[in-house]
Amino acid sequence: MAPLGRSIDDPGLLVSGPVALRVIHAVDAEPLRGLLASNRPWLQQWEATHPSGRGITPGSVSMRPTVRILRRQLRAGSGIPMVITYRGEVVGQLSVSEVSGGALQSAQIGYWVSEHVAGRGITPVAVALAIDHLFWGVGLHRVEICIRPENAASLRVVEKLQMRYEGRRQGYIHIDGAWRDHDCFAVTREDAPDGVLRRITA
Repeated sequence: MAPLGRSIDDPGLLVSGPVALRVIHAVDAEPLRGLLASNRPWLQQWEATHPSGRGITPGSVSMRPTVRILRRQLRAGSGIPMVITYRGEVVGQLSVSEVSGGALQSAQIGYWVSEHVAGRGITPVAVALAIDHLFWGVGLHRVEICIRPENAASLRVVEKLQMRYEGRRQGYIHIDGAWRDHDCFAVTREDAPDGVLRRITA
């Protein structure tokens, strides 16, 4: 898949009620590092790992170099790295990746939120805000989310957003030390002509 072929503009603040999304900035490095460190048992089972066993434990070092690398995705037209906020507090991340132009016009979304705000309906709203921006702000046609079949909380997110199940990818991503299956869900602009956010706020 080829990147979009142009840089991606910063969308500013995407907001619905107390939930908001914005592009990650250097000032977010320390809040995110703290959340990753304090949420190790909560997040570790869903985190990507390197098959060789190499890698740095999330939250154990400064996030500033990572933030700089993530922000380059905007200029490259390959992704949109964002933070999720709730009532103004940074509570997680949402990553738009694998952005493709040409005949595909698609992207993938991944996300996490801190355990202390889980269950408040934050993630479905954040994901819906991102999808609607990708459709009508960036001009993409299709967005997909791949989820481990054991991840009941994430499966509830795509269920609330009424995303279409498109099948299982065997041994798709190396997660928590092993190759894990993922279920793929997708939505296109034709599927949601009034926006995905309306599906949960109407």
